[in-house]
Amino acid sequence: MARYGAGHKQATRRRMIETAGRRFKSDGIDGSGIATLVADAGLTNGAFYGHFSSKDDLVAAVVTDQLDAQVALLDSLPAESGVEAFIRDYVSAAHRDDPAAGCPSAALLDEIGRCDGAIRQAYTAGVRSVIAAIARHLDDGDDHTSPAEERAIGLVGLLVGSLQLARALEDRQLSDRVLAAAHANALRLVAPAGRRPTTDQESA
Repeated sequence: MARYGAGHKQATRRRMIETAGRRFKSDGIDGSGIATLVADAGLTNGAFYGHFSSKDDLVAAVVTDQLDAQVALLDSLPAESGVEAFIRDYVSAAHRDDPAAGCPSAALLDEIGRCDGAIRQAYTAGVRSVIAAIARHLDDGDDHTSPAEERAIGLVGLLVGSLQLARALEDRQLSDRVLAAAHANALRLVAPAGRRPTTDQESA
């Protein structure tokens, strides 16, 4: 019988987390059974339990991985224009139309709120890191009236809620308007004191 090293096991676990992340975000946590999840990764049910103790264990790992990736993205963005670029991409039509490749919060928030404590703890830790990463971009050292972390919390809520709303609407034109309004309001929220950005609508 072939024996696989630690590198193979780690690669298999990584593949499972990545494919499960896409499946959860497209079909939902409750709508994704273990049989489907292991098939996506090219594994068997028996192999699954060699990496995760339960489906909830996998969900917690996926949530942690997805939010860690979001933090890494934010940290890689340029200090001056990074948040603006993040906002533009987040409330884009492309993000709205491809939940499987997008933010775990917008795709899974309602289900995570009903999950067990371990999953919610993993999500809470990840969101704290996302907020901190955004706040690092917003902290200009002279923000006494609206601390960077409070603005970051407001931005996360605005972006996630707006994307969820835009995805739920059957009216495509209204959905587009929700995204446009979210973009304009998010830029106002992150603008340094005394600098209110001009939106496309205002400059037209």
